[in-house]
Amino acid sequence: QKTSFHRSQTLDFKNGYAFSRLPREGVGGDTLFANQLSQDELDDLCTKGATLTYGQVKRPAPSRFTPAFVAYDKKVLKFDAYFMEEVALSAEEHYRIRQVGLYYYLEDDSMCIIEPKVKNSGLLQGKLMRRHRVPKNEHGDYYHWKDLNLGIDLTIYGRTYRLVNCDSFTKVFLESQGIVVNPPEELVSDPYTEQRRMPVQKRIVPTGPDPFRQFLAYDTKVLRFYAIWDDTNCAFGDHHPCIIHYFLADDTVEVREVHRRNDGRDPFPVLMRRQRLPKIFVDKNKNFPSCVLEITDHEVQEWYSPKDFAIGKTVTLLGRTFLIYDCDKFTQDFYREKYGITDFQPVDVNKKPLEKVPQVIPPYNGFGIPEDSLQNCLSLFPKPPRKDIIKMLENNLKVLRYQVALESPVPEDKNRRFILSYFLADDTISIYEPPVRNSGITGGKYLKRTKVTKPGSTPENPIYYEPSDFTIGSTIEVFGHRFIITDADEYVLNYLERHAESFPAATVQSIKNHFLPRKVVVETTSSGFPKKDLDDLIVEVQKELKLQEPFDTRQFHEVFHHCDKEGSGFLDKTTFLTVCDRFNVPTSTILLKKVRWKGCCACG
Repeated sequence: QKTSFHRSQTLDFKNGYAFSRLPREGVGGDTLFANQLSQDELDDLCTKGATLTYGQVKRPAPSRFTPAFVAYDKKVLKFDAYFMEEVALSAEEHYRIRQVGLYYYLEDDSMCIIEPKVKNSGLLQGKLMRRHRVPKNEHGDYYHWKDLNLGIDLTIYGRTYRLVNCDSFTKVFLESQGIVVNPPEELVSDPYTEQRRMPVQKRIVPTGPDPFRQFLAYDTKVLRFYAIWDDTNCAFGDHHPCIIHYFLADDTVEVREVHRRNDGRDPFPVLMRRQRLPKIFVDKNKNFPSCVLEITDHEVQEWYSPKDFAIGKTVTLLGRTFLIYDCDKFTQDFYREKYGITDFQPVDVNKKPLEKVPQVIPPYNGFGIPEDSLQNCLSLFPKPPRKDIIKMLENNLKVLRYQVALESPVPEDKNRRFILSYFLADDTISIYEPPVRNSGITGGKYLKRTKVTKPGSTPENPIYYEPSDFTIGSTIEVFGHRFIITDADEYVLNYLERHAESFPAATVQSIKNHFLPRKVVVETTSSGFPKKDLDDLIVEVQKELKLQEPFDTRQFHEVFHHCDKEGSGFLDKTTFLTVCDRFNVPTSTILLKKVRWKGCCACG
């Protein structure tokens, strides 16, 4: 009942090495014994000699098969070789010799090339060719260990390697296979590498100061000078404060610019990098171009030295002129000991304060109010003028309205009437003309709400109209137009009476006198005289006056008010007739009977 007929595994690894062992199980899983002979048969083999047998001689058993990867495991042929590499962009070397190691692995006929790494060589070293079977020609053949020997050139992927030597194992293996190994050759070295290994010849320094001694003596010792670079000749130039550092170790100079906060310049501290600065150049050929990349020693006659720097001195460094005005304490001690200089009085370079130019306000151009236009002169981004918020809240929606007439030489403007509104919240004025049919003049807004200055006021000190300036009969000049106040509403009288302490007595009395005839009419109407008869009487009197020659109504009213000493609004008969005769006003007998002798000033 056998089910498994495979052969047992005889190849194995132990501690990393491959080895072969005897099978323990036969075909079908039967146990195989190490010795199949009995003890008697073994004794017979040991005691009995060989007997001559007749017939065909039995052939010996074939030797045990061993795979190549087992027989040649970890057996590697190692050759020392080199190849020549061309160097195109170098003035010191035209070719380079690179030493490599060529390894041939016998177990799978693969090869690899490894170059030993050299520190700071600048080359890509290490494994130059990975391990694989290397093609020999275009016919598909591969390199074999029979093709390798000393003293031959081996071309792999277009690069020729010279095999010069091998190790002892390689030599023994090749000789065991019947190959005559060529004598080894000397491994060629890289000429540039050998040149670098040679000791550098010391330069013959001419008699003079020793730079190395100067470096040891003056290392970390720096002279510091404070200077001013005057750049005012250029556009947007200024005085730049700078610090000049002179390094005593190698006679180099560095210039740093001192930046102040909000100076408007980029914060680059180094104005001139640390370098030797030429002072006097050798006379050059005029045909030679003056623009050069570097300055050599034979082109400079003299370099800047510590004796060229002193307080109050002006030095020109790379086209820039610096005025030295001070130095630090170490610099003072250095000059005192070496040059015997004792005067280190700093130079005053502070700018004199400029005279403050008074700000001249340009004249008012007439656009907007002066306070609003003034903000354009005080700030780049003008802000609206401040308003009295308390006043605006207290006087909100409080408006004083007056009826005004336009004073103009044009006849068409004599009958025009306007409503002047004074806003107590912000002291602004607006003028509105009520539309009149068939007048030929379009009514509406005549002046938008704005502040109006009095005649004679200046833009620097504007004086605006106030409620105290509005009296009956007064003239208001608004932007070149003159208006005469002829009437006011009752709110004006009530407001002035409530705030009489804030306004002049003449203003309050003017409004009271204007409203007094109206009160008399009201009192007369309330005393029992029919209002219709009173209106008819006023119409008859006005018709009678229209039949006469025109007279000055304003002067007529002024005389009536002058005659009314007590301000009661009544005149006696004699005074009334005298005033009428003075202005040639006819006094009809019929009208006089109807008019009470103590008539109203308005009715007269």
